[in-house]
Amino acid sequence: MSDTLAGSTPNDPSKRTWIITSSCVGAAGALATAVPFVSSFQPSERAKAAGAAVEVDISTIKPGEKLTVEWRGKPVWVVRRTPEQLASLEGLDSALADPNSLRKADEFTPKYARNPARSIKPEFLVVVGICSHLGCSPSDKFQMGAQPSLPDDWKGGFLCPCHGSTFDMAGRVFKNKPAPDNLEVPPHMYLSDSKVLIGEDTQA
Repeated sequence: MSDTLAGSTPNDPSKRTWIITSSCVGAAGALATAVPFVSSFQPSERAKAAGAAVEVDISTIKPGEKLTVEWRGKPVWVVRRTPEQLASLEGLDSALADPNSLRKADEFTPKYARNPARSIKPEFLVVVGICSHLGCSPSDKFQMGAQPSLPDDWKGGFLCPCHGSTFDMAGRVFKNKPAPDNLEVPPHMYLSDSKVLIGEDTQA
């Protein structure tokens, strides 16, 4: 008995076409099934927004410069302070609302940053660039001296243009300003002299 189906021949073009089409559809279905499986290994945007740590190369930041990166959808500033900028932090306590970063300390300042420089390494300041008043982003005002909207004895820092809150070079807010708290210091730790990890501080 022949294995050929009734009404067809081994060289039936319509049967050959059906087999090829079925094979292609099957392969496409297998590919469609595989793609979600593979892409499940890729970090989703939701996972990134939820707070994945960010590794930052700080080796190219020159003294007096600031680098901005994104963490949890927020701008995080890494400022490499000059010796003059660090020296400017001295003698400001009486003008600051929270000079020792004790207000809402667990929320805004990790224990390793509760010092005058608010940092692990004095040279580098790592803060979230969002004003604690209404969530605006302050502007850099690193130049010392009298300037518009700033006092004549300005020693450098940040100015929030929305409502005039001012912060020193450690992100500490000055008295009698709308902002109630210092700029937030995010969890961070140094992986090496040139790399800082923002979002984790298990080794800090």
